[in-house]
Amino acid sequence: MELLVYLGVADRADNFPSMLSGGQQQRVSVARAIANRPSVILADEPTAALDSHRGRQVMELFAQVAHEQNAVVIVVTHDQRALDVFDRKFEMDDGLLSEKAD
Repeated sequence: MELLVYLGVADRADNFPSMLSGGQQQRVSVARAIANRPSVILADEPTAALDSHRGRQVMELFAQVAHEQNAVVIVVTHDQRALDVFDRKFEMDDGLLSEKAD
């Protein structure tokens, strides 16, 4: 429930997924992915249905989980706006993976 509060969807906790907007469904998915304290989180476009504020909030939450729970968080995204919260960033260009300097 704490994660739902943080992500702004606690008031919808009793709703079925079909009763939630795309952004709300996305935030619930993020909470579900983090809730069991996994050691590895793979997130594919986790901010796709979110506005910039909520997108940044999700990225900050992933970074916090990585640091506090000593977890590996791998995020694949086209959204460059909130990547500054992560320790390491990689870029794929024409199939080649390279680390991005800060």
